[in-house]
Amino acid sequence: MTIPWLTVLALLPAVGAVVLIFTGVKAAKQVALVISLITFAFALIVAAQFKIGSGMQLVEQVPWIKPLGAYYALGLDGLGLTLVLLVVIITPVVIIASWRDFDPTADADTGPAGAATIAPKYDARVFFALVLAVQSCALYLFLATDVFLFYVFFEVILVPMYFLIGGFGPGSRRTYAAAKFLIFGLLGGFVMLASVIGLYVQSSKAGQPSYLLGTLSQLDIATATGRWLFVGFMFAFAIKAPLVPLHTWLPDAAEESTAGGATMMVGVMDKIGTFGMIRFCLGLFPEASQWATPVVLVLATISILYGAILAIGSRDIMRFIAYTSISHFGFIVLGIFAFTSQSLTGSTLYMLNHGMATAALFVMAGYLIKRRGSRDMNAYGGVDRVAPVLAGLLLFAGLNTLSLPGLASFVSEFMVLAGTFGRHPTYAVISTLAIVLAALYILIMYQRTMTGPADPQVLEKVTDINGRERLAMAPLVLLIVALGVFPKPLLSIIEPTQATMQHVGVTDPQPRVTAEGGR
Repeated sequence: MTIPWLTVLALLPAVGAVVLIFTGVKAAKQVALVISLITFAFALIVAAQFKIGSGMQLVEQVPWIKPLGAYYALGLDGLGLTLVLLVVIITPVVIIASWRDFDPTADADTGPAGAATIAPKYDARVFFALVLAVQSCALYLFLATDVFLFYVFFEVILVPMYFLIGGFGPGSRRTYAAAKFLIFGLLGGFVMLASVIGLYVQSSKAGQPSYLLGTLSQLDIATATGRWLFVGFMFAFAIKAPLVPLHTWLPDAAEESTAGGATMMVGVMDKIGTFGMIRFCLGLFPEASQWATPVVLVLATISILYGAILAIGSRDIMRFIAYTSISHFGFIVLGIFAFTSQSLTGSTLYMLNHGMATAALFVMAGYLIKRRGSRDMNAYGGVDRVAPVLAGLLLFAGLNTLSLPGLASFVSEFMVLAGTFGRHPTYAVISTLAIVLAALYILIMYQRTMTGPADPQVLEKVTDINGRERLAMAPLVLLIVALGVFPKPLLSIIEPTQATMQHVGVTDPQPRVTAEGGR
């Protein structure tokens, strides 16, 4: 009997979430951690079976809703494996980092700029169950090879994320932020549904309704129809990504979330948007993707600069991280629609690296907020005197975010810019300005919080991070350094992008040769 490896992998966190509901509050975090580590170990077993360059593997395909042509269909390729690894790495980090966030004796987080804390609506069991539910939905989304199955989980993941924001956010605006997140998500899903229905109509015209990606990618769709269907998918993914001007829900949601909730949202869930652009927009609508490229490149470049500029002016540390993410998502989208193998590979690697970079920043921000009781950067100062390890790890996370050579983010950002320059040099040059802005906003953040005269409240309240908190950061630090120095193993998994390029109908631009001496 063949083991359904991918189904087991995706269902493990969901089963764990159900188990947590019937677990005592005191044991909830231990159970959640065990489940997340088992899922991580199982993902490594699955990864060990992956054969580089062999296309979609470990395929599972069972008829689900026959009248619609919908299948329960899962498969794993280099793109999916990269993001599956991201999910199974981030989840245990979030659980360990949030270990004492809901203990009765633990110091509570506070709202923005030191506002009064609002107690969580639910206990720790619910928080850790929701984290595992988000993980399960994300795994299904990165493994789904049926459009209808993908759409179902695209909508379902909104539910646990909504309750992570609205039920556990420490600020007074958490209900507003959660509602805004849900409205934007549902709006994107509603528009995408129109395109999903359109795909059913197109496949029915071909003689057999089907939502399988392999079948849909072979359909001969009229140019105008394909462009409309592309817009429906792209709109939903641009919200999730998030891409300017559909980004406004993210800063509010991040500001009103716990550090763990924000990490699951930005580090895991938002990758669905850029993943969907590659898997569905480029995979199903190659002509429409080229048609939309000029507009998408402009929006991506605006996102890169806009997010960086707003990060410079931000005082709330959680909102600050959200703005940096808007800028980085702009880089990912730029690389996808530059249509070079180097930029596309760089964008896929950027998704993984950004997930780890964002997790590191949010985790360290959570440690700061828990100790000082404020999200306002100006309420800190001199933290490096009383908490040198905390300050050092925050600096490390910041340097990775600004893409310091030798750290993971540098490799992916360089590949995106170099690949983009080959086809669209103007956008690449303009986007390079964000590197300077990134150095500026990271150093301003570090200067405000860690250096200078020590604030009396800092001297009184802030202590260095303990062993458990260092343990949560350890895998992120190790992976960021390892992938910065030796990214080849992961690039080998990602690199077979030629199939995507050929499907879209583009090839890498030829190197420009300057004639010398009349030759």
